[in-house]
Amino acid sequence: MSGVAVFLWLVGAYVAIGIAMALAFVTIGLGRVMPHTRVTTGARILFAPGAAALWPLILSRWLAAR
Repeated sequence: MSGVAVFLWLVGAYVAIGIAMALAFVTIGLGRVMPHTRVTTGARILFAPGAAALWPLILSRWLAAR
């Protein structure tokens, strides 16, 4: 496997994990990370792309909020 193929595989894995993490975070985790804030559906939609891109940071914050 060439270096480019490995890189593309790693990017694809990062994106797939990010999408799964974002969906879980906006449905379950957002209320746990910000417990005193009411989050509307529109705000959850706006949070999703950022959560997908920054999923390692989001995961660490989510785990710290437990």
